[in-house]
Amino acid sequence: MTCRHAHELTPTPGARRVRALVAAGDGALRRAARDALAGHAGIVVVADAPSELEALELVRWYRPEVVLADRSVAISAILAAARCAVVVLAPDADDGPAGLRALRAGARGVVSLPRDASTLADCVRAVAEGDVAVSPRLVMALVERLRALPEPGGLRPVRSALTAREWEVLDLLASGAGTQEIAETLQIARETVYGHVKRILRKLGVRSRQEAVSAARALRAPIGA
Repeated sequence: MTCRHAHELTPTPGARRVRALVAAGDGALRRAARDALAGHAGIVVVADAPSELEALELVRWYRPEVVLADRSVAISAILAAARCAVVVLAPDADDGPAGLRALRAGARGVVSLPRDASTLADCVRAVAEGDVAVSPRLVMALVERLRALPEPGGLRPVRSALTAREWEVLDLLASGAGTQEIAETLQIARETVYGHVKRILRKLGVRSRQEAVSAARALRAPIGA
């Protein structure tokens, strides 16, 4: 887990404590998070919630710096409710494609419990200070996604029938994102994504998403290339 070293994050006497809120439908996961943070002077768990609805109410009330949430809680909803950092609580060793989706949706970290229980407090302090908390495995997955981005660097043609939003959707399609990932990244409904894709296909004169990605690469290619 990529966090600052514990000695760099040890709170000084009288320092303000980081307010954290735990939101997870899995009661065992909530207890594991609370137990991992218990006894750390620099962190106080202000509340925990078993559902997204209750989590949003508590986030608005307590305004925590960090929300620890499992995948039953929408990251976009939390970020819309208050300014905070979201750390996704994942099942042990499960931080691959699902972790990428969480980061794309706005999460500042992905922590697997119980594997990362011993470092959870350091990760909470890190994200509260603007850092990130991701595993080396997830960093490698991000690198692989970056390498897979279309050339030349995602540049868009000066003149195009596509709107700026449609290009955003197309860029995400080119990176391998699915409908749900696009919806979470752009904070729009799945139905809206389908509408954008339908218009993209019509404007580009193609029948599939893959054909649209290929057409976009052709549009980006320099003249004479």
